[in-house]
Amino acid sequence: MKPADREKAHNQLLKDFDRKYYGLKKRYKKRLEKSNKKVKHSNGIVQRYINPVLTAEHIPLEWRYDLNPLTNPFLLERIGVNAVFNAGALKWKGKYVVVARVEGYDRKSYFAIAESKNGVEKFRFREKPIKLPETADPDINVYDMRLVKHEDGWIYGIFCTERKDASMPDDPSAARANAGIVRTRDLLNWERLPDLISASDQQRNVVLHPEFVNRKYAVYTRPQDGFIETGKGGGIGLGFIDKMEKPEVKNEIIINPRVYHTIYESKNGLGPAPLKTPEGWLHLAHGVRNTAAGLRYVLYMFMTDLKDIGKVIYQPAGYFMAPQNEERIGDVSNVLFSNGWIADDDGKVLIYYASSDTRLHVAETSIVKLIDYVKNSPADLLSTGKSVDAVIHLIEKNKTRKSGK
Repeated sequence: MKPADREKAHNQLLKDFDRKYYGLKKRYKKRLEKSNKKVKHSNGIVQRYINPVLTAEHIPLEWRYDLNPLTNPFLLERIGVNAVFNAGALKWKGKYVVVARVEGYDRKSYFAIAESKNGVEKFRFREKPIKLPETADPDINVYDMRLVKHEDGWIYGIFCTERKDASMPDDPSAARANAGIVRTRDLLNWERLPDLISASDQQRNVVLHPEFVNRKYAVYTRPQDGFIETGKGGGIGLGFIDKMEKPEVKNEIIINPRVYHTIYESKNGLGPAPLKTPEGWLHLAHGVRNTAAGLRYVLYMFMTDLKDIGKVIYQPAGYFMAPQNEERIGDVSNVLFSNGWIADDDGKVLIYYASSDTRLHVAETSIVKLIDYVKNSPADLLSTGKSVDAVIHLIEKNKTRKSGK
């Protein structure tokens, strides 16, 4: 090729690069500036918003593309992002902050902080994802961080850390799950603590209670026998830790067990840390049952006693939220999962929930509504006949009201 032709081809390549980059930036900016509105109809308990608050398309271009035309002349995506979901949440310096799980095309997840002024739209990621400190046994994968501002002054992040099961070297899918722990005072600098020590073979969905209980740290657990299967027993546990620098769980008991023919028949685990109210501690959890189409994850609620946090005092029957419409479709379909919510001083509650392991949504409710829902909705009496009795009781009650009695 003649020098003049080479220069012409090079200039054309640069022009094509600039055109493609301009298009990428325009679409990305439009995505970030997209407003959000509440859906028109709800059940009165919780109000969804129309658009997801975070998706793979919200990830900054600098994380995915080499933006140098000399090393990436065709502007190809170098590091793909599969999904953004399952975020811990915290109100911090007047902003709504989420620590989202970002999963790459390579199946490895990492954590990244995004912030919004109003908590329902226009989330923006910080410049870089979190560079998580590691223990002597490095994490192979990490996900689903719960953020908790504890009474001791630290902000803790407890997450699932996954490693290869060394006892099964010939099985590439054999893994072990445990709770990794970090803490920070500024959401910038993270200190890694030892992983959770417990009697269970595997632990997932470990959540720190925000207050001391008898001068000890309280943690909600989900002990299980296998990486996927809960095995014998299971359910949401409660245990106590003397010092977070040596996080050994003691006196672990199950406070919310699995139950036959319920929405948490296969397994259940706590979502975010509970919210303290005058009536008791509000808990948001996920329940799993097996179906012909695979596992179905939904969200449910219960309340524990203010003084005895291991005592469940109210629990409505069935689910609080379940996948709807397009929420049912994604990388792992038919799943709702939440590990973050924020209660404002005015009583408003924003629930950050993910659908089908793909995207992050937000829904709005209030402390008053949640208390009403949990206290006054019928409990699951665990049989068809008693479920019908509950419906008939409500029908008769409404007849009384219509008659003016």
